Amino acid sequence: MKIHPFVQAVSALQFEDCFNPYSDRCAVHDRRDAPRRRAAVLSSLVDQAAKHPVDALWIGRDLGYRGGRRTGLALTDDIHIRNHGRRWEVDLSPDRPTLGNAVSERTAAVIWNMLDNIDARIFLWNVFPLHPHEPGDPFTNRQHNARERQAGERILKYLIEILRPLRIVAIGNDAAAAASRVSAGLPVVCVRHPSYGGQTQFQRQISELYASRTRIESLF
Repeated sequence: MKIHPFVQAVSALQFEDCFNPYSDRCAVHDRRDAPRRRAAVLSSLVDQAAKHPVDALWIGRDLGYRGGRRTGLALTDDIHIRNHGRRWEVDLSPDRPTLGNAVSERTAAVIWNMLDNIDARIFLWNVFPLHPHEPGDPFTNRQHNARERQAGERILKYLIEILRPLRIVAIGNDAAAAASRVSAGLPVVCVRHPSYGGQTQFQRQISELYASRTRIESLF
């Protein structure tokens, strides 16, 4: 399929100690055509989202090694990749981009526990759309640096222009700061990141924000 210009722009990003799931292949976990698969899926999602009103852009900080590095989908692990496709009525390939057993990510589990109970068009993204890791250790997570953030903010601004969401829901303070710099007047709502003891507060804030009957459950 034709790759969306937005995805082409993301695929072109290259930084030291960063994995780009749309152009890089993990020699340990990826199928041979994994980058192409991930780029094609993201292209389909952007195409579909651009055709409909988007309630909100939910943004996190970076891709994680147990989640977006593998799936190419922000805030989404192997377990929830089908949920992501169904949300935008995109028929995903029956095969994951990765080999072996499906891997779960705690943050993705909490995010999707809420999303699966919210009937609104929500697009997921990150301030920095690649997976930054510690030098020499690709299966770790680190926070993106200033140069990476600047590139990520340019991409985020591009995505906002394409999708025209009504608001941005920033998951965590880092995401909120970046969103405020590029929001172009859109409302930015900051909610607690669900990691490091923030799960209950995150669930409560999202439930209040959407005034929905979301289930506040303890997953672990």
